[in-house]
Amino acid sequence: MTQQHPELAEEQQFIDHAYECLEQTRQDAWRIREMNEASTGGTFQARYERNAFDEVLVGRLTQLDLGDSALVFGRIDRLTESPETFESFHIGRVAVADSNREPVVVDWRAPVAEPFYRATGRESMGLARRRHFAVQGQQLLGIEDELFGAGHLGVGHDEGLDGAPVSSAPTLRGYSTLLSVLSRGRTGQLGDIVATIQAEQDEIIRSAQQGVLVVEGGPGTGKTVVALHRAAYLLYTFRFPLEDQGVLVIGPNRVFLRYIERVLPSLGEAGVEQFVLADLVRGHSYSIKDAESVARIKGDLRMAKIVVNAVGDRQRALRKDVEIGFGAGYLRLTSSESATIVREARRRFRRHNAAHHWVETEIVTAMIASSHNQELDLEATRDSLRDLKEFQAVVNYMWPVLTPAELLHDLYSSKALMRLAAQSVCSLSEYESLYRPRATSLADVKFSEADVAVLDEALAVLGPRPRRNGRINEADEIRTYGHIVIDEVQDLSPMQLRMISRRSLNGSMTIVGDIAQATSAHAPASWQEVLAHLPKKNPSRIIGLTVGYRIPKQIMDLATRVMQAAAPSQVAPVSVREGDQAPKFVNCQSSELSAKLISETKSLVDEISDGNIAIVCPDEMTEEVCRVLDSAKISYGRAGSSGIESGLTVVPVSVVKGLELDGVIVVEPARIVAAQTHGLRALYVALTRSTRRLTVLHSQPLPSAMIN
Repeated sequence: MTQQHPELAEEQQFIDHAYECLEQTRQDAWRIREMNEASTGGTFQARYERNAFDEVLVGRLTQLDLGDSALVFGRIDRLTESPETFESFHIGRVAVADSNREPVVVDWRAPVAEPFYRATGRESMGLARRRHFAVQGQQLLGIEDELFGAGHLGVGHDEGLDGAPVSSAPTLRGYSTLLSVLSRGRTGQLGDIVATIQAEQDEIIRSAQQGVLVVEGGPGTGKTVVALHRAAYLLYTFRFPLEDQGVLVIGPNRVFLRYIERVLPSLGEAGVEQFVLADLVRGHSYSIKDAESVARIKGDLRMAKIVVNAVGDRQRALRKDVEIGFGAGYLRLTSSESATIVREARRRFRRHNAAHHWVETEIVTAMIASSHNQELDLEATRDSLRDLKEFQAVVNYMWPVLTPAELLHDLYSSKALMRLAAQSVCSLSEYESLYRPRATSLADVKFSEADVAVLDEALAVLGPRPRRNGRINEADEIRTYGHIVIDEVQDLSPMQLRMISRRSLNGSMTIVGDIAQATSAHAPASWQEVLAHLPKKNPSRIIGLTVGYRIPKQIMDLATRVMQAAAPSQVAPVSVREGDQAPKFVNCQSSELSAKLISETKSLVDEISDGNIAIVCPDEMTEEVCRVLDSAKISYGRAGSSGIESGLTVVPVSVVKGLELDGVIVVEPARIVAAQTHGLRALYVALTRSTRRLTVLHSQPLPSAMIN
């Protein structure tokens, strides 16, 4: 910095005091927990209350564990009724009080902190000054002040972190602080933006909880991190009942979940569940890769009708009367009686498995009625019959207990069952494409990612497997949540959206996406197509983010040309950053591709030694790229469950969405485009991952959209 702010030492002293108060609060919480743990025994109620109290203390200790994150990042000076005085509030990650319970730091989510994010020159919201801190851990590096026409404060500084005056041209809050944060190297995991939230972002974060909120925005607008901050804000504002109801975050893949996993804990919210869709339907192997045409069928809502039909086809009356030897006589059930039982079960019960016990009871009742021995006891007779294979065969034919895996395995591996369930729903070629050979055993059955929603639909229709007494274990029921966040929602099929809606307790959702980045088989043309499959308990809202914070203008200009070709109706965000270099294009012969990849990778690694780099390639080239790097003995990681924490990572284009990196090498754009129906959109995604350097390496001609 060329000039030090006159209040730097004073603010550093305040920050040190805030950390001392934080540490004292942490020690007090540990002391109370130790006293609570020392209290053993007592009644069941006393033990329950002690455990509940301990959970609260653990939650508080989690909130107070900030790790390397800065506690305090700003301050607001608010005007009072007296023209000569003002009141100050320091804004931070968590609320901290001193030994007298006087507030030292205000939680960023508190109502009093709202002007820190929302005040403008036209609407000051009562502020005289807003101050931004550049902080590294506990050390204050610089101060940026924004004044709201309040010269009486006696501080004439309105300067950036470099000591120069802050330009009034940008419409961004804390411009110098924001650019300072954006220029830092990536760590391989998404960080919070709590210190640099902009007004349009804060509007989303603090918007009403009810209904479905759509957060749309192009690459680099911060829509993902805004949605996560909104989850943290809602948990703070509506702690009860949201903490008990639960908050669910759904990401597109495990690479993405690993990338975002630290955001909410850094904001003091560690109890939010973060899953991919497959985590919501556990106990199955999802290792099959469907063709795009098959994935399209499984994602269509017609699949729900096929599932209903398939279950209905397993609810059958007997074809002929049956007679079972029992004791000294016989028990009989006519086909007419069985038809009546099946018809009545369908009328009485919404879910298939829940009716099994009732059907079994009615069968036994009808058999006793047909017996010459009218004194047979119902329960004793049923218990005895359950051991007879003939009786088991009757019940299982009429109304078998089914798991979703059993239902789908039987359906997919039987052309007859598939024809019966699907012939009135879809074409012959469509349902025949779902056929696959039967596995040796149920344990060997494998499904695809597109099957997750179909299995969930089957569970909704079947219900959990009942116990012997017919009761359902509540733990096996589909769990619902008080608020759900869905990222990259534009890539979800109608069946997947239906699956998520099933888990919404009250219709409260934050869904995040960009139509221009939709690459799935069910890519929507508008948000109305998405909202049609989500809860409608309250009106939905669509709020757009228009400013691109992450991607340099030179890179965004290139990506915008691709976007205009891929999705002409969409508008690209306005980038606020000028990059140091334009995208670099490296053309070569196919025989030279490996050598060029090695040289460009080494060059970029040397240039960006403090950040993260990715080689983004077509999925089918992943192994080839890895072999090239291995041959050159270049250290790298592969995008997977471990995320992108290596300095250099090979990332298939199918899982790059949502990530941000300092440098990116995009390999063979033409092959990315040719690999799928929405290939241009996939290329748009690949081109918009870098915050500093972009290299395009190709041996095949570039797509025309990339050429000026």
